[in-house]
Amino acid sequence: MKKIGILHVQLSRVIASMAHGEMLVIGDAGLPVPPGVEMVDLALKEGVPGFLETLEAVLGELHVEEAVIDTEQAEVSPQMFKEFTAMWPQEIPVSTVPHGEFQEMAKRAKAVVRTGEFTPYSNIILRAGVLF
Repeated sequence: MKKIGILHVQLSRVIASMAHGEMLVIGDAGLPVPPGVEMVDLALKEGVPGFLETLEAVLGELHVEEAVIDTEQAEVSPQMFKEFTAMWPQEIPVSTVPHGEFQEMAKRAKAVVRTGEFTPYSNIILRAGVLF
């Protein structure tokens, strides 16, 4: 049995298979998953698991070179945006795009991780980096 890190078999497999430049989306419970994109469904009930705790776990295992969030998060969900900003590693650049553009980008993702988060616009696209 795996001792540490992400124990979810499907999510662990997806992270281990990420190559440089590939995208992984972590989304709230309402984010549509584009046809043809693998969905890793973690949602158990409202709020479980949360967006930030899922993001933190993934960041512990995936080397990320950049990220994208919804522009709307700061205005519609200011508390989530504040908590996200406080925990985000400063060395990883993050940009914002309107939600419609975010959804278009998600169509090119390797997978979408669905959390139990019910806070609107709690979504992020992580672009995998390379360790060398």
